[in-house]
Amino acid sequence: MNFYAIRAIYLFELARTWRTLLQSIATPVISTSLYFVVFGSAIGARMEAMHGIPYGAFIIPGLIMMALLTESISNASFGIYMPRYSGTIYEVLSAPVSYIEIVIGYVGAAATKSLILGVIILLTARLFVDYEIQHPLMMALFLVLTAVTFCLFGFIIGIWADGWEKLQIVPALIVTPLAFLGGSFYSIEMLPPLWQKVTLFNPVVYLISGFRWSFYGVSDISIGISLAMILGFLGACLLAVWWIFKTGYRLKN
Repeated sequence: MNFYAIRAIYLFELARTWRTLLQSIATPVISTSLYFVVFGSAIGARMEAMHGIPYGAFIIPGLIMMALLTESISNASFGIYMPRYSGTIYEVLSAPVSYIEIVIGYVGAAATKSLILGVIILLTARLFVDYEIQHPLMMALFLVLTAVTFCLFGFIIGIWADGWEKLQIVPALIVTPLAFLGGSFYSIEMLPPLWQKVTLFNPVVYLISGFRWSFYGVSDISIGISLAMILGFLGACLLAVWWIFKTGYRLKN
């Protein structure tokens, strides 16, 4: 394992975050804070408790997960697309670095940025509502698994995209709607029986439900099923990345 190569890619990607601090950290934190103000304080004060949890506290896991999903995809997709766009990807591919080391460097840096953002949002939420974390180790596990998995997914999107517009298609038209419909602001038990079954086809439901369980010990879906779903998606992303480097898809042409 070439740790020097991994370190070089990792630090280079992290350095880009500090150069664009306003866009990378401040903007998503401010956007999420507005959700806390509107839904947590203004509307939440007039909402009934869900599963015995005040509404403002109930939406915290969903908002953190929603920000984590979008930022993980954006960070990783831009990180690998930029060297493809500028042509410097060939320097990386021709270096004595394996595809595993390349993925660890790019995905590791993107996941680190996403985790930092998630922790900042978690601390910011304390300014607006009180909350508790009953299972901190499970919360950390869900944060890490979600960040790594969706950074891998973003890495795949960054290789698949052949233009700047395509980098935004999946986050804007697929992931964000799925996050809104995945129980970020409500419990799926509030839906009619038919729509409860339809919602189970939304993979984001399992992430938010499991993450909420780590906070309050309540969830719409079994914690075991939630973990199995995120691990299954992680395995699928790893398989897709392996195939991309094996075939050279959009990397060598």
